Parts: sequence; C-alpha cells; structure tokens
Amino acid sequence: MTSEAEPLSRPHLFLPADREGAGPPLLLLHGTGGNEHDLLPVRDVLSPGAAVLSPRGLVLENGMPRFFRRLSEGVFDEDDLVYRADELAAFVREASEHYGLGPKTLVAVGFSNGANIACAMLLRHPDLLRGALLISAIVPYASPPHVDLAGLPVLVSNGDGDPIVSRQETMQLERQLQERGAVVTDLRHPGGHRIDRDALEAAAEILRSLRVRAG
Repeated sequence: MTSEAEPLSRPHLFLPADREGAGPPLLLLHGTGGNEHDLLPVRDVLSPGAAVLSPRGLVLENGMPRFFRRLSEGVFDEDDLVYRADELAAFVREASEHYGLGPKTLVAVGFSNGANIACAMLLRHPDLLRGALLISAIVPYASPPHVDLAGLPVLVSNGDGDPIVSRQETMQLERQLQERGAVVTDLRHPGGHRIDRDALEAAAEILRSLRVRAG
C-alpha cells in the first residue's frame, strides 16, 4: 500500500505487518538511482511479515534519486548531509506515529547511499532507531558527532572486493560506531558493491534475537 496523504507528502511506501509474531519493523533506504520499491525483497529474508517504511530519496543526481548530495564519488556535501539526515529523521518520527509504529522500533536497512544516510541519522539522532544494517557503507562525516549509541546493534556488510569502499574505510566506520558505544557486527563478504545473500541471512539471525529479547 502506498500512502502520500498529508501531512506525509514525501513519496514512500508503507506495508503493515502481515503476520502475528513478525520481526522488528524495517526502515528501507535505497541506493543511488533506486526508489521506495527496491529493497522490499529483503524483508522476506531479514524480517518476514514485518512492517516496512520505505521512503524515497529527494535529491536528484542526473535524474537519479539519492538521499543527499555529493561533490564527487565518495566525497559528500556534508552540509546537505546534515540537513537531509535531520529531514529524514523528522519524516521517520512523523510516519512512525501516523502508522502506529512504536518509538525506537525501526531497524534501518540501507544500501550504499541509503546506508550512508542511515548512519548519518544514527549519529545525529541516536534515539531514533532500534538498530541498523549498513550495506556498502562509507564513513558519513569527517568529524562524527559525539553521541551515545550504547548497546545499539549496528551490522556492517561491506564487500572485500568493493571498488568504492576499502577495507580500511570499513574498519574506520566500525571503529567510530564502537567508540560511541554501538555493538557492531562485521558481516564482510568477498563480493563487491552489492547486497550479499549470505550476509543478509546472518543479519536475519541477529534480528531474530532482537525480537526474542524484546518479547
């Protein structure tokens, strides 16, 4: 079901939970050139039957939707990143209330540009999310905010063969999150800048444990 009724005018998709005992609701954040439908198939692996909130990026780069501007490959416009992270966080709070999702229940699942905006939101709004799966993610801020992410589960799934994100950059991202208290799980895979099925299944096991502890 798509919903664009006021005041939630941002293009997005919402799917309510369709089974009893479903896993945590997912906030799906697409990569460059994607849209709110792109990551829907990962729900069946990560959190079957769970509610889904999937917004579209509002920035266009050569006609391709993104969540924030960049100056060049791997070089972010940090002023725009801050603005867009706050804008998206406000939407997530409003949509969560509108659709009856409890506070801090959403697990962000972002790919590439979507992973970067998810991480940026975590570092500016540490009370917003229950956890995150960052796929093909890059360090978002040159000087990350000093926030408290104590106990927050963050899964990082980057490929050893990724031509955009080096292993060193991945380790820097994980270290920054750990320094702020996040419980970081490294789900590296041998592939490139992509979503890895084995890593998704490993992430699903962790999400299932979140549901058990919550219950």
